[in-house]
Amino acid sequence: MRDLVTRLRRLPPSCGPVRLVGVDGHAGSGKSTFAGQLAAELGGAPVLHLDDIASHEQLFDWTGRLLEQVIEPWRRGESARYTPYDWHARRFGPPRELPPAPVALVEGVGAGRRALRPYLAQLLWMELPREESWARGRSRDGAEQREFWEGWVRAERAHFADDPSRPFADLLVRQVKKGYEVLTGPAGTVGPDQKITQGEGPSAMC
Repeated sequence: MRDLVTRLRRLPPSCGPVRLVGVDGHAGSGKSTFAGQLAAELGGAPVLHLDDIASHEQLFDWTGRLLEQVIEPWRRGESARYTPYDWHARRFGPPRELPPAPVALVEGVGAGRRALRPYLAQLLWMELPREESWARGRSRDGAEQREFWEGWVRAERAHFADDPSRPFADLLVRQVKKGYEVLTGPAGTVGPDQKITQGEGPSAMC
């Protein structure tokens, strides 16, 4: 991921002193794993998981909480202070502090939503079709989460129909046998989930 790390470090700050990088994609597409590896290559960059911001009652209606608890403090150069959600206890836990850093990652479905894009230095999209992503997610979570996944799929479809992220992705990330392939993203084309065109070639190899 050296080329990608170098590219991200060279970006101008986008949220106060922070170069905030969004990692979006369908549920089950590998966002958390990729973000963890990228953060390690960045020397331990902080990662904000949107699973900590969302809740059962607000799968996608969490923009205000994220802006208030994370984005606005970072814009002022202060530490974010957010209350991560416990999906088993179904309640928000004690506050957690997240200092600003030269590069920080925000990963999760909806990380590239229109309300957050002005604060992102770069938006990455995990390039895996939604049906394949959802199948991986269901397999990972097991039968006990079947009912949750049925509701999630409906909510995710509705979210991306109203507020697609992929058309605004700067880079597309594909998992390959060894690591990841990073391609130039659509960055501003219209409509969700377009296929990659011949004009979109590899920009970096991880």
